[in-house]
Amino acid sequence: MATLSAGSSAATSPFCRPEEDPFLLLESCGKAIESILRGHVGRPLRRTWIEQPYGEEEITLLEEEVIPAIQQCLARIDELDERLLAQQELLQRCELELQRQPLSEQKLQMV
Repeated sequence: MATLSAGSSAATSPFCRPEEDPFLLLESCGKAIESILRGHVGRPLRRTWIEQPYGEEEITLLEEEVIPAIQQCLARIDELDERLLAQQELLQRCELELQRQPLSEQKLQMV
């Protein structure tokens, strides 16, 4: 998921550093949770602030509810990114077309 936001271009983005992008953080957290759950199959999952670890029931809830919610969020973010990129491309094409037209044609179109 998050194919647009997680691309290698994010590392060289002129807009922000990858660690400032909350959606890259969400994607990274989702992957980390999935990895942790795979590594704890059949074993309880300890928490730092509670004595009782997550058992099979809590881990199942994470797998069935939390992971899919993160994936849905990332899919929606991808949809928004795609829409914004399409708008940006259209604007750039319009600007290029205006630059190619002679000045006299531009004035006629403005009238």
